[in-house]
Amino acid sequence: MTLTFVAYGQPQPKGSSRAFVPKGWKRPIITSANPKAKGWQQLVAEAASAAIRRVRTFQLLDGPVLISATFYMPRPKSIRDKSVPHLKKPDTDKLLRSTVDALSKVVWRDDSQVVEMRAKKFYARPGESPRAEVTVTQLQPEQLEFV
Repeated sequence: MTLTFVAYGQPQPKGSSRAFVPKGWKRPIITSANPKAKGWQQLVAEAASAAIRRVRTFQLLDGPVLISATFYMPRPKSIRDKSVPHLKKPDTDKLLRSTVDALSKVVWRDDSQVVEMRAKKFYARPGESPRAEVTVTQLQPEQLEFV
C-alpha cells in the first residue's frame, strides 16, 4: 500500500519540547519551541486524510513503513530565478520529524513503525507555493534490509 499527498503551506520544524514544573504543581507543563509546528501538523494530517478518502480500501497501516518527503520552502525575492540549494534553517530532519508526528493515528498506528526515512529540502520554484510532497509506503518483509 502506498499513499501520496501534498501538504500546502510553509513546512515547520518540530522544535524541542521543554518541560517545567511551576511552583506548587505536581505535574510538568510541556511547551514546544516552535508554536507554528501544530498548525503545520494539522495541514499535513488534513492532506493525508483527504488522500486516504480517495483510496476506499485504505486501512491504518500496521507494520514497517517508509516515508519519503520533499519540502519546498518559501523562495526569497533576493534569489529570484537562481538555482541555489536551501542551506538555511530549518533543518531537514526537524521538518521530517514534525511531518512524521502528524501522521500518527492518521496513516499509521504509531511513528515507531517508520523504519526508513528519506527527505529533501529545496526552495520552491518561482511562482510555486511552499509545500511538502509526501509518499508513505508500507513495506513487505522481502523489502526490509537486514544488516
